[in-house]
Parts: sequence; C-alpha cells; structure tokens
Amino acid sequence: MLSESLIYVLSIIVISVIIDMIFGEVPDKIHPVIFMGNMISKLKELLPPTKFSGLLITLTTIFTFSAITFVILMFTALLNTILFIIIASIILSTTFSINYLIKTVRGIQKDLNEDIDKARQSMSYLVSRNTSELTEERITSAAIETLTENITDSVVSPLFYSSIFGLLPYGVIYSIVVAVIYRVSNTMDAMLGYKSEELINLGYVPANLDDILNYIPARITGLYVILASFLLKYDYKQSYDVMGKFATKTPSPNSGYSMSAAAGALNITLVKEGVYELGYGNDKLSSDKISQAVSLTKVTSLLFILTIVLVYLILIFLLL
Repeated sequence: MLSESLIYVLSIIVISVIIDMIFGEVPDKIHPVIFMGNMISKLKELLPPTKFSGLLITLTTIFTFSAITFVILMFTALLNTILFIIIASIILSTTFSINYLIKTVRGIQKDLNEDIDKARQSMSYLVSRNTSELTEERITSAAIETLTENITDSVVSPLFYSSIFGLLPYGVIYSIVVAVIYRVSNTMDAMLGYKSEELINLGYVPANLDDILNYIPARITGLYVILASFLLKYDYKQSYDVMGKFATKTPSPNSGYSMSAAAGALNITLVKEGVYELGYGNDKLSSDKISQAVSLTKVTSLLFILTIVLVYLILIFLLL
C-alpha cells in the first residue's frame, strides 16, 4: 500500500534528522562520504584529466554507492522491518549535515573571538580562497557564505530528493538511494569541480551534474531563507529584494540564492574579493552576525523539514 510506504519514508526522514541533530556525523571509519572521497581520489589518479574520465568517475562512483546502498537496504528489509528503518535512517542521515554544518561555523566564530590567526587557519579548511590575511569582516563574510550556501548542499537538496522519490510506489528504498546519489554528486563536485588547469576537463561532468541537481533546491532554499527571516523578524523585504538582484552574481548558478537572501535578511554585504559582492547592507560584519546566520540556518532547515512532514501527513491521511 502507498500509505504504508509513505509512513515508512516519513519515519525514516524524521529519525534521520533526529540522529543528525543528536549524534551528528557517524565516525569517519564508517562514513560513506569518506569512502566516496577515497574512491574518487583513486580514480582521479588512475585516469587522464579528460571530460570522458570525469564521466567515467561519475558513473562508476554513482553506480558503486547506489548499488551498495540498494543491497544493504534490501537485505535488512528481508531480515526485519525495525532493523531496516534504523539502518535506512542512519544511511540517510549521512547524506545531509545540519549539526556538523552549524558546529563548524560556531567553531570559526569561537576562534574569531579568541585569535584572528586561529580563525584564519580554521577558515582555510573550509574555503578555497587565501585566508592568511583576511580581516575580521572578511572571515565573518566567508563563514556566513559557507554556512548559508551549504543550507542547499547539506540540508535541502538531499532531503528534497529523498522526499520526492519517496512518493513513488514502493519508494522507501528509492528515497534513500537517490539521497546517496546526490551526496556522491556533491562530493565529486567538491573534489573535482574547479576550473584549474588540472581539473577543468576532469571536473566538467561532476560540476555540471551538481549544478543540475541543485538547480531547483537552491531556489527553494532562497525562498525558505526569506520565510525564516520573516519569522525571526529580520529584514525579510530586503532579503527578497537582494535575492532577486544578486542571486545570479555568483559563478555558480545556484549558490547565490541562499547567500544573497541571507545577506539581505542580515542587512550585510557578503564579499569574495574579485569574485562577487552580494547585497547592499551596511551593518558591520561582526561575530554577532554569525550567530544571526546560524539562527537563520536553523529556522530555514526546520521550516523545510516541517514542510516535508506536513505534505507526507496530508497524503497519508488522504490515502488511509
């Protein structure tokens, strides 16, 4: 029955969110993203830096991890329903990261309050730009950019695809597999999707696949940031205006939506030197703005998750 399938999918999504919020990331030794990264690195070393190699890495990695996920889920489903729900929830929780995302940016904020050199070092692990001479304002900007851009990559996109495919008949397994496929794509983009001489061809397919998969979720995220800013009594009108004017100013076709909406909501201007300038806010980029951005991220994520829950509950009610 479709209603029973929807109940399972909803239960898995809710439990996975609870797992992430309470426990955070699973240990590195068993985290799928670590295995994905290792596989991508090995294939990168073995293959020439061509577009065909990028396609081969994409197909091989996606097939490998989707097949492994499918087998694990099918095996546990045959053993025990409760065990299946637990394993499926744990796997799904590894495809998104609310807890770790917020914790990481809070760590930058803590370092910034203690020692700017320490903050520069911490920031260097998160962004590709040179952080050795960043001022307090530029570190704050980079932290907020990282945080708000990743609302799409680390929260909305995997849950969006999981919830959409979960609506299909017998979609319980599909909902987990597609989230894993998204995480593979996003991991490949993070590792290969740069326009350097070495990666411009190799990363072509992974980068474009990631852009395609994030296209709809990024725009949804921007709208939810505006709604969250309204609920938090931030400047939601400016958030809407800035997103409309600046969302397409970034090199990525997607990252500008959540970042510009956040910039407007917080009345700040986010700047990556020589690349983009988002917003026209005039508030100082101080550590307090990171706290506001964290609140915005939490509420945005919560609103999106509650939307999924509400839609599923309505559908389950209608089908019963």
